[in-house]
Amino acid sequence: MLDTVDFPAAFWGAIGAGVIPVPVNTMLTPEQTAYILADSRAEALVVSAPLLPALRPRLPGLPALRQVVVAAVDGAPVAPEVPPEAPHVIGWAAFLGAVPAPLVPASADEVAFWLYSSGSTGQPKGARHLHASLRATADTYAAQVLGIRPDDIVYSAAKLFFAYGLGNGMTFPMSVGAEAVLLPDRPTPAAVLQVMARFRPSIFGGVPTLYAALLAEAGLGRGAGSDRLRACISAGEALPEPVARRWDERTGVPILDGLGSTEMLHIFLSNAPGDIGHGTSGRAVPGYALRIVDAEGNDVADGEAGELIVRGPSAADGYWNQRARSLRTFRGEWTWTGDTYVRDADGRYRYLGRADDMMKVGGIWVSPFEVEGALLAHPDVLEAAVVGVEDADGLTKPKAFLVPRRADVDAERLRAELKTLVQDRIGVWKYPRWIALTDSLPKTATGKIQRYKLRGP
Repeated sequence: MLDTVDFPAAFWGAIGAGVIPVPVNTMLTPEQTAYILADSRAEALVVSAPLLPALRPRLPGLPALRQVVVAAVDGAPVAPEVPPEAPHVIGWAAFLGAVPAPLVPASADEVAFWLYSSGSTGQPKGARHLHASLRATADTYAAQVLGIRPDDIVYSAAKLFFAYGLGNGMTFPMSVGAEAVLLPDRPTPAAVLQVMARFRPSIFGGVPTLYAALLAEAGLGRGAGSDRLRACISAGEALPEPVARRWDERTGVPILDGLGSTEMLHIFLSNAPGDIGHGTSGRAVPGYALRIVDAEGNDVADGEAGELIVRGPSAADGYWNQRARSLRTFRGEWTWTGDTYVRDADGRYRYLGRADDMMKVGGIWVSPFEVEGALLAHPDVLEAAVVGVEDADGLTKPKAFLVPRRADVDAERLRAELKTLVQDRIGVWKYPRWIALTDSLPKTATGKIQRYKLRGP
């Protein structure tokens, strides 16, 4: 479903009726959506009318699907024509007017809803979340870090269909009776700035890619167009330090960068108002415990890299139909994130990359995120992604893929300047041996860079 008031009605109504809702990313291809519908064995599909035509050819091939409920958006038809062999189709209004379902009692530890991962490293996995999880994220991050209040107006450019946006745009404002702004359209920089100026939100939730794109807009000014803006938050992937500093300078409202995951439902590691460390993910959110461990699960010392693991009240119950991956990720009380981190001496956590993105250059571990941050410090670079590639001798070296800010940039000059910039800022062995300029980087529909696609087959 697109982001409209029908989304929370469908989500909470399903839970109240004892039905498990599974929000689906609206930006997936029809093939990917069909995969989730088949994998979850969904019996009913609630879909915004503009999204149905692309899905229509896939529906007859889903034997578990019995009913399609179509919600109108901006006057679109509620029941477009479908093949005769397709599941029964009913309009949203007619569906709501049918026999009401009684509220089904449930305990805090029962599975309430699923969320599929964004698939940054392959096919998405369905994480099963419990009834207590949404309240837990509101009581921890929203209340104790964000400090959400009843008089807040929240606009999350991150959509309701994934964990970060679900908390921002639904759970958090509903937990205190605040207001939320929902935009069914794509959150382009122009659309986001229009929302900011029209509704004047006090809290804005975005992702690093969007913050970088907004900074490229000439019209970005104080408060990003909202005189009420008091907090900006970022998650989805780590926020590069140059982007954070430029946003602070342009808007006057610092970004509270944090780390969350589909498996943990929302942010469990974050910067906080008055306690911001640019280039870091901050400190543990109250209610969560963090450790950095080696491959054997032993804690490493401050300053040493390892995998970040987390313990907290919003962890998923496991993956649907993925036992091996469940055992790897959910180990007793601890959830293994797959993210490589280092803890600084002052207790802040610094992101180095996904565990499978790290590369060894000259016998020394190199973080792709660190190299990307150095590249983004150049004024002509809009986006950057770094992966490890073998040279002619079979040795791994960094390769950078860049999206320049201007189409007419002098590519050779830029390559030379960037190699020198990286050597001067973070180390002579970390500079990218190859630099490719491109119009765009492969991303998941939630904005995460898919580095594995850049590494090739």
